[in-house]
Amino acid sequence: MEKQNKNGQVEEKEQAMSQETDISASEVRSRGKARVGGFGSLRRLCFAAILAAMSLVLGKFLQIPHPFQEFIRISFENLPVLLAGVSMGPIVGAFVGAVADLLGCVLYGYSINPIVTLGAASVGLVSGFLARYVVKKSLLAKVMVSVSLAHLVGSVLIKSAGLAAWYLAKYEFGYLEFLGWRFLNYIIIGVAECLVLYLLLRNRAFAKQIKEICKI
Repeated sequence: MEKQNKNGQVEEKEQAMSQETDISASEVRSRGKARVGGFGSLRRLCFAAILAAMSLVLGKFLQIPHPFQEFIRISFENLPVLLAGVSMGPIVGAFVGAVADLLGCVLYGYSINPIVTLGAASVGLVSGFLARYVVKKSLLAKVMVSVSLAHLVGSVLIKSAGLAAWYLAKYEFGYLEFLGWRFLNYIIIGVAECLVLYLLLRNRAFAKQIKEICKI
């Protein structure tokens, strides 16, 4: 009888511990899925913050140095912004682009240029809008259209307008020449970003993880 009682107590303790573990695990999952403003869930918010930090590092610390890097940046700073837009939609994409630009200005001591910040946000906004609402079927077409038009609108047209007032006189460029150099720069960078983004999203393991993180 004593052995049976002891065994029964052990089983009850084990059941109680397993229930507590199940409850704590479910609480973690529910917290991760808790709705957070326009992001949809806490996981999406955390992922967006990580992508913004990655954009900051790629743009400010891993850019390729050259004589005109003040207004022509050779880097993959927009790759995390494009990933945010394509995987989580235009609002989150715009958030990632804007936060990365603002943090970069604060950390480097630059004056905040609202037009440049708008251009950074537009990269995520346009890529997210096109990927979610315009090109839905083909992954390759989705990536190519989203990256191309996002750079054309955000990086070439809007950002160039914000940078022109600062650097045209300094480097004695005409506006069309200035625009042409930036257009050429983002053609080259855009092709590389299309390839990287396509290969990442085509990878089943990576795509599965992104889908799980971005699930609302």
